[in-house]
Amino acid sequence: VQLQAFGGGLVQAGGSLRLSCAASGRTFSSYYMGWFRQAPGKEREFVADISWSGGTTYYGDSVKGRFTISIDSAKSTAYLQMNNLKPEDTAVYYCALAATRLRVGPLPSRYDYWGQGTLVTVSS
Repeated sequence: VQLQAFGGGLVQAGGSLRLSCAASGRTFSSYYMGWFRQAPGKEREFVADISWSGGTTYYGDSVKGRFTISIDSAKSTAYLQMNNLKPEDTAVYYCALAATRLRVGPLPSRYDYWGQGTLVTVSS
């Protein structure tokens, strides 16, 4: 399974970006896709996850109300719409896939596949 994340870039505080994560290779009947981020010198942080059906979503406290995760199962692609961005959102954003029908939660170690990351920089 290959995950490719893209859509990162430089944006001013208060702006928006939309990240995409396309999965290819082996397909799964049920899975969760998650977004994580890692800023320099910090641990990888859970951002959001979503079930394969799109019916269940969870968000980290720092992004609730500003970020929205969605999925197009037909395209095996997850999205992260980021609004009202803040300088503290600056990080490399990673997408991940857990090949399970049960939610694995916010621990990175529970995910089976990872994308290469895309850099989001928010200027003040």
